[in-house]
Amino acid sequence: MSGFSLSSEPFTLERDCAAVMVPQGESVTLPAGQIGYITQALGGSFTVYVEGNLFRIAGYDADALGKEPPPPIELAADASDEDVEKLVWQQLRTVFDPEIPINVVELGLVYDVSIEAGDNDSRKVYVKLTLTAPGCGMGDILVDDVRTKLELIPTVGEADVDLVFDPPWNHSMMSDAAKLETGML
Repeated sequence: MSGFSLSSEPFTLERDCAAVMVPQGESVTLPAGQIGYITQALGGSFTVYVEGNLFRIAGYDADALGKEPPPPIELAADASDEDVEKLVWQQLRTVFDPEIPINVVELGLVYDVSIEAGDNDSRKVYVKLTLTAPGCGMGDILVDDVRTKLELIPTVGEADVDLVFDPPWNHSMMSDAAKLETGML
C-alpha cells in the first residue's frame, strides 16, 4: 500500500509536529513547512503520507495541518454508569488503525469493557484490546490512543487498557460492515 491516492488532501505543516511512523510505531517530529498528503482523517486523528512514509498525527495537533481539533466531550452532571459506558463505546469507535479505515470496535479488537467507581466520584474504565497481528508495531500506539480518548470523558479518572492475544484475533470477529469495507464479505 502506498498510502497516497487521488482523494488524498495536500497539506503543508504550519509548525513542527509530533507524529508516529506507521506501522513501525516510532515517534518522530515532522518539521514546519513539510509537504505531504492527508490520506485518512478519522476519529479525530490523521494519517499522512510524507516522502514515501505514513505517519499518524494526533487530533490535538490538527492545527499543524490547518485543521480544527476535535470538540471536547460533554457529559451531563447526573450521568449514570450506563451513560458513561455509552460514551466509552462512542470513543472506542473513534480509534482507528492508521492503515485501515475501520475503527477498533468494528474490527473486533475490543474484547471487554467494564467500568468501576474510582476515587472522588471518578470512574475507572477497563478495556481488553487485541491486535490484528501480535507483532504490529502500532500496538502501543493504539493502546495509548484508547487510553487517551477514554480519559477525555468527564468523570473518567483512569483508563486501564490491557493488550491481550487470547483468543487470537481473526477476520470472523469483524462486524459485517467492516467485512464489507475490506472486501471480506
